[in-house]
Amino acid sequence: MQAEFRAPRRRARVQEEYEAPLPVSRVPEQRSHFRAQLINQHVLVCHPDHIQKIHNQGFFGKGVLSRCRPNHSISDQWEEHEGLFLPVVSQSRYEELLRWAGAALSAEGLDEEAVSQILLGLSQPVEMEDLRKLVAKGEKEQKVECEGAWPGLEGRVCPCAKWPGPESEVMPEAKRSSSLDTQTLKPNHDPHPSSHQDSDSNLDPDPVSDSSSDSDPESLVPGPGFVLVSDSDVGREVKEVRRSPLSLSENLQLSLEEAFFLVYSLGCLSVYLKKEPLSIIELWQLFRSLRPDFVSSYAAYHHCRSRGWVPKGGAAAKYGVDFMLYRKGPPFYHASYSVVIERVDDAFRGLMLRPFSWRSLAALSRITANVSKELMLCYIIYPADLSEAELDSPECLSRLKVQEVIVNRWVSSKERAEQDDI
Repeated sequence: MQAEFRAPRRRARVQEEYEAPLPVSRVPEQRSHFRAQLINQHVLVCHPDHIQKIHNQGFFGKGVLSRCRPNHSISDQWEEHEGLFLPVVSQSRYEELLRWAGAALSAEGLDEEAVSQILLGLSQPVEMEDLRKLVAKGEKEQKVECEGAWPGLEGRVCPCAKWPGPESEVMPEAKRSSSLDTQTLKPNHDPHPSSHQDSDSNLDPDPVSDSSSDSDPESLVPGPGFVLVSDSDVGREVKEVRRSPLSLSENLQLSLEEAFFLVYSLGCLSVYLKKEPLSIIELWQLFRSLRPDFVSSYAAYHHCRSRGWVPKGGAAAKYGVDFMLYRKGPPFYHASYSVVIERVDDAFRGLMLRPFSWRSLAALSRITANVSKELMLCYIIYPADLSEAELDSPECLSRLKVQEVIVNRWVSSKERAEQDDI
C-alpha cells in the first residue's frame, strides 16, 4: 500500500534565516574545508568559524555545552558598561566559578596558599581605563596587520576584526567562553590588566580564529576574559568588572554518521587523531570498531540526507528511535518522521538490530502518533553474497539497498467512520 505523504509542520516562531547547505563542488579548490579532532571516541570541531559554518549550513552536530545550537556563554545576559559590552554574572555565580578554578588549580598540584593568592588576585576589580587601553591596543594592532594583508583598507572597517559590536552576527561567538584560562591562573600572572602588557591574548575569544565581523568603535567587546559582576546583597546593586576565572569554550560534537558524511560525501572535513589526519578507509574502519552497527546506521543516514532531510539522533532517544527527520532543520520545522533502522537480507530475514514484539511495536507507534510524527522502519538490505571483507570499505554502500516502511496505528472507530462515509 502506498504511504500517504503528510506535509511537515512549520514552527510557529522562526527566529533565524535559513542558510543553504554546504555546497558540493567537483573542484577541490572551491570546497570549504574544516577540521575536527577524534577525542575519547567523539568527533569534536573546535575552531569557532568551523563550528558555525558546519552547524548553520546543514545543522550538523550539537554544542557540547548546549542543548543543540553551539551558543553557550558564561552568561546569557550582556550589558553595556561604560562603552564596553560585558557578560553579567551574579556574585554567587562568580564565587562558584572561583571554586571551580580553585579545584582545577589544586588538581595541578598547587598548594592552598598559592591557590588562594591567585584567586584573590582574580577577584580584584579591574579599572575601566586599563581595560579600554587593552581593547584599543588590540584593535590598533589588528588594524595594522589587516591593512598589510588587505590593500586598500585604509580608513575602512577591518573584515576580520576581533572586537565585534552589539549588532554583529559574531556576537554569540565572541560570548562563547571548556578549558581553564591558563593565562589568568598562572601564579606569577598580574591579575590587573595594564598597558604594559605585550599581548592581547587574554582578550581574544580564540587566538587562532580569524572570524569575520563588523566593528563598532563606540561599543567594543573585550571578550570572555572579563565579566561584569553584579552584587545586590548590600541594599543597592553594585557592578564591578573582574577577570573571568574560567574560559568556557563551546565545541561542536558530531555523531559518527555526521562526521563520515562530511568526510566521505561532501569532502569538506578532515578528522585528526593525535595530530594525524585519518584517511577515508581508516575512518570507516575505526567507526566500525566503535559501533558494530555503523554500516547500517550510516547507510540510513546517507539515504535520508540524499533525499533532502536533516536526520538528528540526539532528540530521538526520548522517543525510542534512531533518527528524527526534519525538513530544512530543527529551527524551522517539527520532525516529520521517527526512524528505526533494521538490517535484513534479500528475503527480509536475518538478525534484527532491534527485535520487536507486537506489544513493543504498538507502544512505539502510539508514542510516535502522540507527538504528531510518523513511524518509519528503514530496512537496510544486505546482499547474500556480501562478505565481511567488503564491509571494511565504504564501497560496500553501493551494494546495499534501502526500503522505507511507514507504520500507522489502526484505529477501528476511524475505519468504521470512513466506511460509513463511503
